[in-house]
Amino acid sequence: MKITVVAVGKLKERFWADACAEYLKRLSGYAKVNVREVADVDPARAGGVAPARAKEGAAILAAIPDSSHVVLMAIEGKQRTSEQFSRRLDALCLQGSSDICFVIGGSDGVDAAVYARANETFSFGPITLPHNLARVVLLEQLYRAIKISRNEPYHK
Repeated sequence: MKITVVAVGKLKERFWADACAEYLKRLSGYAKVNVREVADVDPARAGGVAPARAKEGAAILAAIPDSSHVVLMAIEGKQRTSEQFSRRLDALCLQGSSDICFVIGGSDGVDAAVYARANETFSFGPITLPHNLARVVLLEQLYRAIKISRNEPYHK
């Protein structure tokens, strides 16, 4: 399985970077995981939220590998338990979609073009998470899903 995470913004605080590094290390034994950071665009410098979203959107689309099945992280997306998420990843691989790209937008959401490129949306629930925390949670849930799939301890 090859997983790409495209995320808007850099992890500026060390604790976010350390948490992501830990889960990337854990995942490395199971899957090839690559994180691609896209620069966030300041709406004040871009002429408003919509132009900033469009610029970020273009960068997101450029960072998505061509053959990827794209899962957009969105608050209105489909919610799944950890076990359901694990089964979904397994199903994608069985269907031949072993190259999966997860997209985490910026604080102002993502452009319509990114929604159009997404094959599906996924949500951690109706709460709003800072995009840095969403990245950590996504990596942790990917690790948990793989452990569940392999019937290995960790997920309880």
